[in-house]
Amino acid sequence: MCFVGAEGVTIIKRKKVIAGVGHHVGAWNVAYADFVTAMMAFFLLMWLLNATTEKQRKGIADYFSPTIPVSKVSSGGNGAFSGESVFTEETQAHDGTGATKKDPSIANQTITGDVVSGRAENTEQDPQGNEFASIESALSGTSGESDLENELLQHIVTRVTDEGLIVEIFDLDNSPLFYAGTADPSEKLIALLKMMSKVFNLVENGIAISGHISSLPLVVRNNNNWQITSDRAQKTRLLLTEFGISDSRFERVTGLADRSPAASNLMASRNRRIELTLLRKKAETN
Repeated sequence: MCFVGAEGVTIIKRKKVIAGVGHHVGAWNVAYADFVTAMMAFFLLMWLLNATTEKQRKGIADYFSPTIPVSKVSSGGNGAFSGESVFTEETQAHDGTGATKKDPSIANQTITGDVVSGRAENTEQDPQGNEFASIESALSGTSGESDLENELLQHIVTRVTDEGLIVEIFDLDNSPLFYAGTADPSEKLIALLKMMSKVFNLVENGIAISGHISSLPLVVRNNNNWQITSDRAQKTRLLLTEFGISDSRFERVTGLADRSPAASNLMASRNRRIELTLLRKKAETN
């Protein structure tokens, strides 16, 4: 604004306009949001530390900073992060693999009878965890209670699921459990089931049996995989009964053909197997 004074002096009056004041009024909201986010992360960390066991925390730490060598044919985890061990070369790395000619060190760790378990670390959350652990210990021979030889242990892997303890007895290359195309058991399977019956008699859980087989390389007109797996499951039940398992303990005997493969290669010998499940005991109701 300009005007002329009485003495002819021009006076200029400038009005200072402050722009953008409102733009910075809410800047504190950003800092507050960062603070709330940090607090949420902190309390989440506290909850995780309280909800996990020491072994689980060690496993998480080991995932980010491994202290064990990781092979391209091994999952490399431990405990709850172990993945699935199958002792065969056909299975891909994301499924977990065991003994391999390419890495003898892995073979030394797995072929001697180590078994893989998905058991819960907290026995309070898994009331039957101790029973399943004793079975696995007996099968692996680590407790000295098992008579299984190392050669036979190569055919066994175990895991704990919501249904119960699953014991898989599977074929190895050049070491089948049944003669090809039949339900006639080999001497190794008979020896395995004889020792398995002794271990299973340590508990009184019900038993489920399922038979599995590998896929055929070509589509054939007369595919009898369903019948073969059913016959093999029934033969397994008869042998276990003969070796001392009460027939009343068997709750399910099924043949699943090639519909539930254990290895990614559908024709792999690993898929030819018998699964024995020690079922969890039903909770008693008042």
